[in-house]
Amino acid sequence: MRNSCSLRGAFTLVELLVVIAIIGVLVALLLPAVQSAREAARRMQCSNHLKQLGIAAHNFHDVENRLPYNTQNEGGWDWNYQKNWRSWSCLARVLPYVEQGNLKEQLQINNQTDTDTSGNTFGQNQAILTTTIKFFFCPSDTALQKKTDLIRANLQTVPITLSNYKGVNGSNWCWGTFTNPGTTSPACDGLLNGNGVFFRRDFQKKQRLALITDGTSNTFMFGEDIPSINAHCTWPYANGSGGTTAIPPNWNKNPNGSLYDPYNDWPQLYSFRSRHPAGLQFAFVDGSVRFIKNAIASQTYRDLSTIDGGETTTEQ
Repeated sequence: MRNSCSLRGAFTLVELLVVIAIIGVLVALLLPAVQSAREAARRMQCSNHLKQLGIAAHNFHDVENRLPYNTQNEGGWDWNYQKNWRSWSCLARVLPYVEQGNLKEQLQINNQTDTDTSGNTFGQNQAILTTTIKFFFCPSDTALQKKTDLIRANLQTVPITLSNYKGVNGSNWCWGTFTNPGTTSPACDGLLNGNGVFFRRDFQKKQRLALITDGTSNTFMFGEDIPSINAHCTWPYANGSGGTTAIPPNWNKNPNGSLYDPYNDWPQLYSFRSRHPAGLQFAFVDGSVRFIKNAIASQTYRDLSTIDGGETTTEQ
């Protein structure tokens, strides 16, 4: 008697192709769902980073009776030799409140400079400035894998660590396509003087929570950016840790559709963007974190970044 098993034939070519096609369809259906789930997890982690930054700023305020601040050009405008040029960022000042107190002690930001505009470093900071802090990176971007580079604005040829997060300077801006005049005194240019929580010389203003009269739940504090698109992204340096909302969210293209140069086209790029689909995240002064869509009205986006503009704002 013949074994019935020996009568079973192999798959025909048609059957094999049908099976492969079915597997391909299943993969095509499942892959977007897997990618979406992964992005949701990355976005949640990014949101937590921003929330912790907001909490750190509040803890700094509790201790110092002011918000963390920047010290761009504290020693004056001698571009050739800034002996007293301490250009540390607001992000560098919150290090003790994100479990990086030892690093802040090493940097000695109250006594030492970081770097000058020609790329020279003072003291022992050059090695320390390459320290990568995972907390300052969005997991949806590739900046964490790169860690450092040599093209940060004003710091060319100096290896320095990157960051996806930065403070909000406000809505006023005096350069490029998206100019938006401000009313703050002294002259409100969006860099040295802004109408938001942070700007390059906010050490002079001594920003406090009580000055945010637009309401802490209606005011941006920290946002996201992409270092490969904008050369002004690095956590130690005051000129690498701020952005304006005068420029629309996730803006990175010339009018003709070509990409901007991350370094030379700074008037169009000194702003906020992310790898999250359709928008980006901001930490508000009240400690909440919200997702802001790319389609948000320009005026609403700008209003959310001022501390005392008196606007009535409804998010979109």
